[in-house]
Amino acid sequence: MNDYLDKILRGQPINYEAFLKKLPDSFRRRHRELFAAEKVKTNRWLVTILDESAFAELQDVAQTPVSRLDAAKKGNSHRHGTEVSFLLVYHQGLASSRPDVVVIGSESVDIGFQRARSVLVVENERNFFQYAQMLDFASETLGKRLAFSECDVLLGGGNRVTRGAILDWLKGYEEVFCAFDYDAGGLQMFSTVAASLGDKATFVQPSDWQPWLGRFRKLPDTTERFTRAISLAEGHGLMALAEAFRATGKFMEQEMILDE
Repeated sequence: MNDYLDKILRGQPINYEAFLKKLPDSFRRRHRELFAAEKVKTNRWLVTILDESAFAELQDVAQTPVSRLDAAKKGNSHRHGTEVSFLLVYHQGLASSRPDVVVIGSESVDIGFQRARSVLVVENERNFFQYAQMLDFASETLGKRLAFSECDVLLGGGNRVTRGAILDWLKGYEEVFCAFDYDAGGLQMFSTVAASLGDKATFVQPSDWQPWLGRFRKLPDTTERFTRAISLAEGHGLMALAEAFRATGKFMEQEMILDE
């Protein structure tokens, strides 16, 4: 199930009929309200998420055994109700370049620092390590200074921040700035975050894409993935980004932000 969900988030085609058979009954009965599927080749459909909140709920269900018996069949009954997520965070209180860890359980959160009012979520590990430069980039694009004293920096790659428990934890911040890849996968991640956090979530992007067009280097895997990116960008009012996709026919990976 998690493999299907990850592919949907990344805009990759799946065997939709097989996916439906794996859905819990409560989700299968209303799958037409949750997803739209477009057949792109034999046994492969490109799936669009129609209900982001329900999708986040489905992610939680997929990660947690439905009962102690189910967990026991998977090798450990104690897994039921004790799912744990780990987050790497840079914050002002650190004494070295090693990030701190937040442990989010089903009923508790272990955090060894006082979080700031805002957080910058960075998708890529290299960019996350260069958090000072990413804060500068976000400050420039947003038109306001994101001081490290007031803004933590969190690693959100691999769709980690789209998990329900982590989204709930992020609600504790006043502002959540999302620095993701400029492609279908990054925009889908933002859609899920924004569906949960509402106006707290902001997509980090340059105000003028013209100087950045030369850094759009990644060819989309499929035409469907490319059109999906344009649709998502326009759906969030990111018209200049949609035009950048059209002008280049390519995506821009986050690493290019720090490419001098």
